[in-house]
Amino acid sequence: MPAPTRLHLQRLRQLWRSAGWPSQDLVEIELLAAGWVERLAEPGGRERLRVTDEGVALIAQSLSRNRAARDAHEQLVERVAVEMQRAGRIAWRGLTLRAGLPQDDGRMQWVNAMPDVYSIRHSTVEDYLEPAIHEIKVSRADLLGELRRPAKSAAYRALCGQCWFVVKAGIAQPEEIPAEYGVLIGHPSHLELARPAPKRACKPDFATWMALARATPLAPPDDDPQSPL
Repeated sequence: MPAPTRLHLQRLRQLWRSAGWPSQDLVEIELLAAGWVERLAEPGGRERLRVTDEGVALIAQSLSRNRAARDAHEQLVERVAVEMQRAGRIAWRGLTLRAGLPQDDGRMQWVNAMPDVYSIRHSTVEDYLEPAIHEIKVSRADLLGELRRPAKSAAYRALCGQCWFVVKAGIAQPEEIPAEYGVLIGHPSHLELARPAPKRACKPDFATWMALARATPLAPPDDDPQSPL
């Protein structure tokens, strides 16, 4: 059997969490042929599926890979947020924002966006805030999946004056990312500017201000000389 696909792993996790009633589709045929699940006879002539030891090992391996990917993502998010703070900006993580996208028929499409890092300049003048969004990607599949969802990307651009993709070194070339975005390359020791983000005038709308008021910005980094003040 070839290496398990994401669909195989998803079905294995579903079978592990459930009573194992079969769907009797082609995915289960492949799981049975690979030895990752087995059939069990139930009273009354019914059958159910059970994940084998080989299937459990496969689930554990996928969890380990996913955990490593999440850790790498969180480390790069943290690095970007700290760099924004050192540049004199106020940064947030984990915001849920709402952007309105005008449609051709005149209606408004509302899209929820959860940027990895949202930041504004530390200024009391609204025209100087220059809101920016940094979206972090550490896997090529995740990056390509993001680029295939134009509404989500358009929501990011509607919420800020500068929009960036920060990609782990080696997963993509800057020219693969649309010109509307700046590109930063995340290396183990530093961030490399591959392409500056186009800048346009943008002020946070009322809904964004309310989201910022309900959230807590990130604390200054430990090496910030102003942090004790």
